[in-house]
Amino acid sequence: MSLAKFILASQSPRRKELLERIGARFDIMPADVEEFEEGHGDPEGMVRHNSLLKAGWVADQHPGRFVLGSDTTVHLDGRVLVKPADLDDARRMIKTLGGRTHIVYTGFALVCREKGIEVVDGARSEVTFKPLDDAIVDEYFQIVNPLDKAGAYGIQEGKDLIIDSFKGSHSNIMGLPLDETKALLERHNLL
Repeated sequence: MSLAKFILASQSPRRKELLERIGARFDIMPADVEEFEEGHGDPEGMVRHNSLLKAGWVADQHPGRFVLGSDTTVHLDGRVLVKPADLDDARRMIKTLGGRTHIVYTGFALVCREKGIEVVDGARSEVTFKPLDDAIVDEYFQIVNPLDKAGAYGIQEGKDLIIDSFKGSHSNIMGLPLDETKALLERHNLL
């Protein structure tokens, strides 16, 4: 019998690492959904919607289990920056962030169909980038694969090259606000 208390509806190595930090025991099942990615919409609403969409899809497959879903986006100038399509797109995105402050939004949802539980919440953090030139971007892309990250960057590696400062949750910028998620999991006896 599995010791897992819930299912993580994500294959993100960052979310897995964050949950392991708080001692969570979980299975992983990525959701087979098409995320809503509206360039000019409400970024907070978008990530909450997508997190619920992911958790709900997996919960439909396992109605007796708790499922945690999450989604993160970067917001600047009224636009969301999701995962880049290719390296040229990643280069354009990260250079747009250079020398400026943007907001990272993460939505997270906990669903258990059998118990009628559906909770959605979110967090936001501000990140200020250093000014960036081509040489810095090239150096950063040697360290980090920008293609699997919203906004084409991650705060875990190479942050000294690109990030000047941040306000709010460091783990939120990684893809899952740990304090809020831990409180939610504890409320439902999942930790």
